[in-house]
This record gives sequence, C-alpha cells and structure tokens, in this order.
Amino acid sequence: MTRDHESRYRLATAFQRRLNPIMRRLPLQTVLETTGRTSGLPRRTPVGGRRVGDSFWMVSEFGERAQYIRNIKADPRVRVRIRGRWHTGTAHLLPDDDPVARLRALRSLNSVAVRAIGAGLLTVRVDLDRG
Repeated sequence: MTRDHESRYRLATAFQRRLNPIMRRLPLQTVLETTGRTSGLPRRTPVGGRRVGDSFWMVSEFGERAQYIRNIKADPRVRVRIRGRWHTGTAHLLPDDDPVARLRALRSLNSVAVRAIGAGLLTVRVDLDRG
C-alpha cells in the first residue's frame, strides 16, 4: 500500500471510529452485521450500498483491510439492515468485479465518498435469504 493510501486509511478509520457508533443507531441507516472472527460477537458497521432483487451490493473502501471483510472471510453469514428491516444472508467477496463501475451503478453520496477516500476497493454481494 502506498504512503498516500496508508494516510487515507488511517484518517478514514479514525473518523469512522467516532462516527460509526452514531450512524449505526440511526433507524434508516443501512447496517451490516458480521460475527467477530475472534470474539464471536455481533459486529455492526454502517455501510452504503443498494438492494437489487434478492441481493445487496456494496463496495468496501479499503478492501481486505476492513474489519468487516476479515469477519466475512471467517464467517460469510451476515445480516443487513435495510430501511429499518433486518435480512439474513451470505456475503460473497468479488475481487474480479470492477468496484468503480459498481459504485457508479449504486449511485449514492456514499459511493462518491468511497471512490474519493478508498484504496483497494472490493465489491461485496450479499445473497439475501428468502423469507
């Protein structure tokens, strides 16, 4: 990772450490819940993305460095809160997907921020369980 990428990573994670506890409490904020790979406890992270049919698509701004991505690698079973309603599903990391094109398709303020700040972008698809 370049020095610029490392600086962006440190700045973004410091900012998110302060903002995420507030954001995940907002009822309409989209939240990804993973299982902590060490603790086994639920870990909730505010995310941007969009539901398309029976899938939820998002892009991790720091790829495999993100803690929730490490948790997904250990246990892909997740929950996603979309518009205040929880959905269970299985997350899939898609390193061969074009994350910049995916962000353009998701079209949101979050997508703009992820493109501007991110380094090592990684597309994630959550296949939502029917039910």
